[in-house]
Amino acid sequence: MTTHVLVLCTHNSARSVLSEGMLNHWAQRLGRDVRAHSAGSAPSGRLNPFALEALANAGVDTAGYHSKSWDAFATPDSPVMRVVITVCDSAAAETCPVWPGSPVKVHWGYPDPSNADGGEAGKRVAFELTRQAIGYRMLQLLQLPLDTMSDAALQVALREISRN
Repeated sequence: MTTHVLVLCTHNSARSVLSEGMLNHWAQRLGRDVRAHSAGSAPSGRLNPFALEALANAGVDTAGYHSKSWDAFATPDSPVMRVVITVCDSAAAETCPVWPGSPVKVHWGYPDPSNADGGEAGKRVAFELTRQAIGYRMLQLLQLPLDTMSDAALQVALREISRN
């Protein structure tokens, strides 16, 4: 059975998109039945081009990715999420919808690479470093025995990953 993971950030344009891309990329490469989705509380309606560039440079297919509201995943016909991860502080502080299935929730915060200094070159470096950091955590998530872990054990494991 597919494990669905929803990654949230306010605008669903950068960190959540990097997370969705990296988790799906690694899950496919490792043969894991895990599917990432991303959304935002106040979606911008566009994906950050630096995020798309960082993913493309890592060989991640982003076809079909778009900025969307988290409401798209709070409907009865939405996939049931096992895990919901917030990746920006403002989304972590917001009151989220009630997700079908009562998923395990965790906050994995990352600084916003869009705010990096140094012009376009500085932003490219910041997005690449953020992509690498996110990719590392997603690899750790994929090493967990998701099919057999209790929600309580999964919560502990995800919090431990956030400390790395």
